Amino acid sequence: MFSDRLSSPPGGDVVVPVSALNRAIGAMLERSFPLAWISGEVSNFTRAASGHWYFSIKDAQAQIRCVMFRGRAQYAEFTPREGDRIEVRALVTMYEPRGELQLNVEAVRRTGQGRLYEAFLRLKAQLEAEGLFDEARKRELPTHPRAIGVITSMQAAALRDVLTTLCRRAPHVPVIVYPAPVQGAGSAEKLTAMLETANARNEVDVIVLCRGGGSIEDLWSFNDEALARAIAASGIPVVSGVGHETDFTIADFAADVRAPTPTGAAELVSPQRVLLLRELDQRHATLARGFGRLMERRAQQLDWLARRLVSPAERLAQQRSHLRQLAIRLASAGSRSTAQARASFNVVQMRWQRTRPDAAAQRVQVEALERRLDAAFSRGRERAVARVSELSARLEVLSPQRTLERGYAALLDAQSGAAVRAPTALKPGKRLTVHLAQGSADVALADVQPRLSEGF
Repeated sequence: MFSDRLSSPPGGDVVVPVSALNRAIGAMLERSFPLAWISGEVSNFTRAASGHWYFSIKDAQAQIRCVMFRGRAQYAEFTPREGDRIEVRALVTMYEPRGELQLNVEAVRRTGQGRLYEAFLRLKAQLEAEGLFDEARKRELPTHPRAIGVITSMQAAALRDVLTTLCRRAPHVPVIVYPAPVQGAGSAEKLTAMLETANARNEVDVIVLCRGGGSIEDLWSFNDEALARAIAASGIPVVSGVGHETDFTIADFAADVRAPTPTGAAELVSPQRVLLLRELDQRHATLARGFGRLMERRAQQLDWLARRLVSPAERLAQQRSHLRQLAIRLASAGSRSTAQARASFNVVQMRWQRTRPDAAAQRVQVEALERRLDAAFSRGRERAVARVSELSARLEVLSPQRTLERGYAALLDAQSGAAVRAPTALKPGKRLTVHLAQGSADVALADVQPRLSEGF
């Protein structure tokens, strides 16, 4: 795709447009770096008018820019503040218009939730080193199961979702529920015992281990080592459908197949014809995510362009600068006219020398021209002096000192140095600096009686 946008000039060197290069880098980053949790301290947090969040996360050695778009930011459980330590689940992307690396944040959480996650990572690394998660030992799911087993709580909403999905997609397949608590003390042991019971009875072709979403504490029963070993040792293929798509447990890695949700697990164990429908849903989701990211990039570009809008004050300053340049060009044009007149005079003088005209008459004419030129320079100089005098007088009239001499005074806050403009800023005991025509003084207010402005 990147090579299609390259052009080769006659010299043979490949020329790469900047936009094509940034687009290729962005695509490579999104392919190379999957979604991951990154921790750091919040810096330069800004909430744009569009609802998007822009901030940086940093540690002692480095920092990186982040953007969290409104569609995800509105579901965040808290708003990060400057200096907060957080963890973000993000995708590494490239903001193409400026060629800047950034994290596209999908979720954010406080760093305090990381202790259980560290324990989760330690157990995952231990079992992975033992080969418990090897893809080679995992089995394919049966295309047409004769019976489906479900291990979950009888009160779980996930059970209703699974049974509804199975009834809709495969009503001819019997379903056997093996009840076990999915949360609380002893739930992991009961889940393990029920999985062993299902294997001992051997009355189903596939087992769905599921529960609804929740926090990492709610899902901790599915991070139990004994349960993971029982799943790996199961003689019946096991599909894990725990939590939402973004939730991962040890049971997910030990199972033969991991489903994003309990409903997704029910779809996986249904007859083979539903795989085509699921693939269609996945393609639709991929297209929607791609379109969403395109819209998000355009929204981010719109925010960036909005910040580049020139303020009226800056536009006036630019116009003043342009007027000054025009004045300089006008003055330069006047000096060029004088130089051209002198050049013309020299040409006339050369012609006079060749043609030997009447010297006396030409001298009189030259003297008249010189007098006119001197008079023109004198008038111009006088106008310039008059203009300078006028501007000096206007500057004198507008001088702050002259304002003070007319009887006015300037009140400044003794601590901040800010000008006092309203009676409400005057409080008994407040210290002020009073600037007068002949000096200044520090005063303290004994009493203040504010009055409505009535003029002088």
